[in-house]
Amino acid sequence: MADELIDLIRLEGEGNSVILRITGKVRREGSAATVLAGEILVDTPFVRGSITTSVFPEELQQWQEALDALDAGQDIAWSKDTRGPQMFIERDVGEERAHVTIRDNSMSLTTVTVTVPLVDAWFDDAYHRLDLTWQTWPLIDD
Repeated sequence: MADELIDLIRLEGEGNSVILRITGKVRREGSAATVLAGEILVDTPFVRGSITTSVFPEELQQWQEALDALDAGQDIAWSKDTRGPQMFIERDVGEERAHVTIRDNSMSLTTVTVTVPLVDAWFDDAYHRLDLTWQTWPLIDD
């Protein structure tokens, strides 16, 4: 099961998508601690790109908190205090869609914003993806 790819975050529709795909577990350089290796993929009719990233255990907990806030109708910022790519999700008031911004301030110095549908059913799937990530790659050092 540990060889399985999991889309921790999957926002898509209307020809646009933003995905954070977890590809495995790796040891941090110079440390015995384990982190998840991943890739953020952005795909629209206009722009397509990807960037590798690491997801730390505390970021999975922060994603849980961000999902709770987003489900309550709030805009969220995730991984904004890290050196890696940052994600911002702003709900479109009165609409079932969101504007997802990926900002990479360290490597490509690029920011892209994608609009995707954000319906109530998406939240159940998002919580399931988070649980599946924890189950597939527990971040407890061997």
